[in-house]
Amino acid sequence: MKGKRIREKGKISFTKFFQKFNEGDFVAVARDFGQTASFPKRIQGRTGKVIGKRGRSYIVEIKDIKMPKQYIIKPIHLKKIKVTAK
Repeated sequence: MKGKRIREKGKISFTKFFQKFNEGDFVAVARDFGQTASFPKRIQGRTGKVIGKRGRSYIVEIKDIKMPKQYIIKPIHLKKIKVTAK
């Protein structure tokens, strides 16, 4: 986990803050250092599936070993990824 570059410190990206996800989208958890993280450090960098929305945040299902767990994460900490079918 690295910090922000010098010109980005203290700034919030409105594009990331207002990004939209649909149910079933796959996302990666990427902590934004301009905001307080609303999730445990151990899920930083993990990928999961968006299950729903609660307020401004999204419910993301992430597998912890074999057991799927649900986390409520703000969109500024999420990054949409493409998953190829096997």
